[in-house]
Amino acid sequence: MKDLGSIMKQAQAMQEKLRTAQAELARAEIDGAAGGGMVSLTLTGDGALIRVTIDDSLLAPGEGEIIADLFIAAHADARRKLETRHSEMMREVAGPLAGLPGMPKF
Repeated sequence: MKDLGSIMKQAQAMQEKLRTAQAELARAEIDGAAGGGMVSLTLTGDGALIRVTIDDSLLAPGEGEIIADLFIAAHADARRKLETRHSEMMREVAGPLAGLPGMPKF
């Protein structure tokens, strides 16, 4: 039963690390960009869009479709970075329990 006690302690430690990681991720701000930085945006750790910056050169008549495409690309860039950060944090939290049956794959 000594092994079970050790596993329980590891699980409790992992739960605390998970709470800490989730709080850190919630405070995170992730930037995404497209068009060489002509369009950039910022997402919070939960994926909420909080900031958009558009280069003035794109604000000419007829550039709406380009702006929309760059906006979508910048958002995709930020989401990829957010998902990467989330996965890295969860792998770190799982530590030696990562990969055990029943544990999520990161």
